[in-house]
Amino acid sequence: MILTLFLLLIAVAIYFAFHPRFGKRPVGERLALIQKSPQYKNGKFENQSFTPELAEGYGYFDVLKEFFFKKVDRKIPTDVIPSVKTNLHEIPLDQDILVWFGHSSYYIQLEGKRFLIDPVFSGNASPIYGTTKAFKGTEVYTADDIPEIDYLLMTHDHYDHLDYATIMALKPKIKKVITALGVGSHFEFWKFPAEIIIEKDWHEKIELDQNLTLYTAPSRHFSGRSIKRCNTLWTSFVLETKDFKMYLGGDSGYDSHYAAIGEKFGPFDIVLIDNGQYNPAWKYIHNLPEDVIKAIKDLKAKRVFPVHSSKFALALHPWDEPLIKITELNANSENPIPLITPKIGELVQLKNENQEFQQWWKGVR
Repeated sequence: MILTLFLLLIAVAIYFAFHPRFGKRPVGERLALIQKSPQYKNGKFENQSFTPELAEGYGYFDVLKEFFFKKVDRKIPTDVIPSVKTNLHEIPLDQDILVWFGHSSYYIQLEGKRFLIDPVFSGNASPIYGTTKAFKGTEVYTADDIPEIDYLLMTHDHYDHLDYATIMALKPKIKKVITALGVGSHFEFWKFPAEIIIEKDWHEKIELDQNLTLYTAPSRHFSGRSIKRCNTLWTSFVLETKDFKMYLGGDSGYDSHYAAIGEKFGPFDIVLIDNGQYNPAWKYIHNLPEDVIKAIKDLKAKRVFPVHSSKFALALHPWDEPLIKITELNANSENPIPLITPKIGELVQLKNENQEFQQWWKGVR
């Protein structure tokens, strides 16, 4: 019995050490470049402000106990999540649009270029497939539904954003990968050509073409695909044309970086921001809904798309609470900002400020 258990533990360790989905930590020239970053201190990347893993008053044992044993009503929907199946291959390139795939995955067409952000089509948001499954109805898109991609943007390397199975299925369609320092190590390990990988620190500028510019900006989060955390950087993006600006927020807790980004780049025509899978215990790394209201004011948002919800249960709240709360808080705020709340797959017209959306989650159990 003891020998069997020992061998099982060795097998698990080997699996975690060698399966390609876990990626590869930065080494060599990439690590040397990382070590020059102002964000890299004491052998790891750090946020601008001190960011404890858990908020004051919370302990690891109690948080784990709650996560595994607390019963949460409607944490996972029993109904099928409604969706629209838009044929992305047939959308003319001169249409500036966005299509959301649930959680933080979405497709953008802007100025004749195709962008894909943090795609997850495997139905899983965990290093071990089958342990964090997508809600019923949210997996209507696969890699086959995605056209050729000019720019794959990766905000960080957590499994609910950087999914190995999805990336490998999309590999032949990806022309360029743009991500934060260190994350390129995973892509090179997965045999992506080094010349198509662009890794940047915060506060950097990338001229995509004469009509499109991308900037990297801070977020307040962490990274890691194994036990070691923060050996790669996390980032947000600012995507702008001559007359249009988007903030692509990635994952973040509330901090002064929102106001700094708003002051430097705002106002934003559209802000996509982390709103879901939150908990007061980890408020420093994921916005609470009330934080989102403060952040979108800081960012000087004209319209807001709250993401990071409606596909995976990664926190202890009802599946639809993020959308319910942000809608109510925004409506009751001093200056409500129009919310973009499409169904999965519904076409969002980027430059149509009058486009209206249903509160599709109402009545979904």
